[in-house]
Amino acid sequence: MVLGVPTEIFPGEGRVALVPSVIPNLKKAGFELMVQAGAGAAAGYPDAAFQEKGATIVSERAAVFQSAEVILQVLCHGSNDRTGAQDLPLLRRGQVLVGFLRPLGSRQTMEEVAATGVTSFAVELMPRITRAQSMDALSSMATIAGYKAVLVAADTVPRLFPMLTTAAGTIPPARAFVIGAGVAGLQAIATARRLGAVVSAYDVRPAAREQVQSVGGRFVELPLETQDAEDQRGYAKAQDDAFYRRQRELLGRVVAESDVVITAAVVPGRRSPVLVTREMVERMAPGSVIVDLAAERGGNCELTHPGETIVEYGVTIVAHINLASTVPYHASYMYARNLTAFLLHLYRDGKLNLDADDEIARETLLTHGGELVNPRVREFFSLPAVAVQGQPG
Repeated sequence: MVLGVPTEIFPGEGRVALVPSVIPNLKKAGFELMVQAGAGAAAGYPDAAFQEKGATIVSERAAVFQSAEVILQVLCHGSNDRTGAQDLPLLRRGQVLVGFLRPLGSRQTMEEVAATGVTSFAVELMPRITRAQSMDALSSMATIAGYKAVLVAADTVPRLFPMLTTAAGTIPPARAFVIGAGVAGLQAIATARRLGAVVSAYDVRPAAREQVQSVGGRFVELPLETQDAEDQRGYAKAQDDAFYRRQRELLGRVVAESDVVITAAVVPGRRSPVLVTREMVERMAPGSVIVDLAAERGGNCELTHPGETIVEYGVTIVAHINLASTVPYHASYMYARNLTAFLLHLYRDGKLNLDADDEIARETLLTHGGELVNPRVREFFSLPAVAVQGQPG
């Protein structure tokens, strides 16, 4: 069984799907590795490092797709909405594709992937269960994004994060406010605390209070009804307009008092809720910074321009997309560990497991046999259910 790792082609993407350190475990399980030349260079993994661990380096991208039974990518067509379509002619029926596919994005894109006949697994659909923690690539990338968001904010804001007692007097600590206490938000809280800021946080999910406090943040209480704020998978659920309007009113004071605001409130498959309005930004002190981690879905700040950094009312609004890619060495390492655990689970005795009773395989399987087969995705796009039959090619 040959695993193929092509170079990522999304503009500016520095990550690679596998790193040399995971190759021995994969070879022990019976896999062979084929890596496109230069695939790991931007992340700090030269071709020689792959070869030392037993991988074969090939120069042509098409050769990787042609020879490999399994293609491993970070951003597949779907999550790569700029250049991902270039890979569609290279995919073939019965081949397996694993990576980020943004399954709740565009129905047309998902049908294009299905039409190739490839059996694809979307890593962002990994169930949040104990058995799957080592395979949770979405959480790995969110961890890095939360960490890097604070570094970006600290580099941008014109003040120091920690309290310092100096000959010139005492410098008070910066005040950071994190909206959305998922994996990225919690990492942002912990990182801001390590840098010495006073950190507050808010999340619509009641269970987040204890998590925020566990990493040193102060949980901001809002008098809102939040009993129906979390779905069965542990993600925030979309609320109605009246809820978000009241939420914005209550958040306004905290935002205005903050030197740094990091927003990470995302609802899977939906546009990011607007939680920081133009009026809130106008009330912030000049030099304040907002880092919007929800920019890819439109942003939590009303003034966010996805992919850009702008200044409005003296406030810098940073809306990087794909922030995890700016730390490509460890992002690739974590992603490769996640994929390795996933592959070792999917393949038993050299055969792909499509057992409907296996929650991990069932929830992540996206396309098979020319069809979009994932029940959750089909329901999201209002499509009738289909059965998964047999194994690929």
